[in-house]
Amino acid sequence: MNTNENAKSLGELILLAAQKKALKKAVFSKPTDKTVLKMVITLRNIGSQETLQAEYFHTDNKAKHKNIPLAEAYDEFQTIIPAFSQINLLTTAGDCEYKVSKSGKTVLLGKDNLLRALDEGSHEKLETPKNNIEKKHILNGSEPFLKLLGISDANGRIYDKKQLKFRQINRFVEMIRDIEHNLPTGEIKICDLCCGKSYLSFAVYHYFANVLGYKVTMTGVDLKSDVVEYCNKVAGELGFSGLSFICRDINDYFTSPSPDLVVSLHACDTATDIVLAKAMEWEAKVILSTPCCHHELNHTLNCKELSFISEHSMLRQKFCDAATDALRLKLLEANGYKTAALELVEDAPKNIMLRAIRINNFSPTSSAAKKAREEYDTARRFLLGK
Repeated sequence: MNTNENAKSLGELILLAAQKKALKKAVFSKPTDKTVLKMVITLRNIGSQETLQAEYFHTDNKAKHKNIPLAEAYDEFQTIIPAFSQINLLTTAGDCEYKVSKSGKTVLLGKDNLLRALDEGSHEKLETPKNNIEKKHILNGSEPFLKLLGISDANGRIYDKKQLKFRQINRFVEMIRDIEHNLPTGEIKICDLCCGKSYLSFAVYHYFANVLGYKVTMTGVDLKSDVVEYCNKVAGELGFSGLSFICRDINDYFTSPSPDLVVSLHACDTATDIVLAKAMEWEAKVILSTPCCHHELNHTLNCKELSFISEHSMLRQKFCDAATDALRLKLLEANGYKTAALELVEDAPKNIMLRAIRINNFSPTSSAAKKAREEYDTARRFLLGK
């Protein structure tokens, strides 16, 4: 078996062990990156979904986490595995060891026995633990920007009426942490479109500039001049030198070079579509958008097959909300993004996060892109009757 086949087989085994509830951990050692001591992969329940969590231990005594959805794990392993010369897979069905010799040859010991045991299914099934890291908020209320924006008091206590807003902001930043490996390191450009009072802008800037230590250039764009003036004042008081706000219609906003990350919290109705169109035009590496109201499709829905839903106003609106966001995700797929609809916070309105991650070397003429475009066009014709 050659080197690539051994790496592929190991990736398949780790994923299979996770799916079979047998994974204890996979320990990756002897890295090519000398700033890393080792990396450990475990299975965690994050936001009610099972996810592989990679914890990197660095020589400076810092640890960094990367969450890998099971659906993306196999592809991720093909990048991760070659970066280590020894990997030990520990499961309740047996163990497996991957080694790379000085000449570059690989060996995968215990593969057949482990695969047979996993297929038989007689091993102990482990309960997937919840992610303790997720419970530790990135923000705690003591941050100066939260105090200046009226989220917390002078002692860092979150005001009762701002608890939901704080949870939304914190969850948004946690979602950024989950995808930050898709973004450049060290220096980053960010846009917050339809930024409003800009709670999100300040939180995102704080995370990249103060938590991660990046050089950040971030612009918030909104139509309300008084809000923009206020936000620039707060940014100045905080010493957020890389954060600025401008008063402009996002239709008329242009920037170069293109931003790496585009965020938007509660852009109203079709403003979300403009945000997404801008981000796709810029080929932003990551797009995170939480839509607000959904009126457009509700006004234009023309599908007799769905009359059993549309004749009830409440159900019509709920359907149009879901269909609108699903169409948006499909359009993003057709334009080169891996997409997901996620819950921002529980028990709150306007809590759907649209996440899009740019596909490397995307080709608009690829079969996947053409299929997504056809599905988008078909769905639109079905819903609008034209």
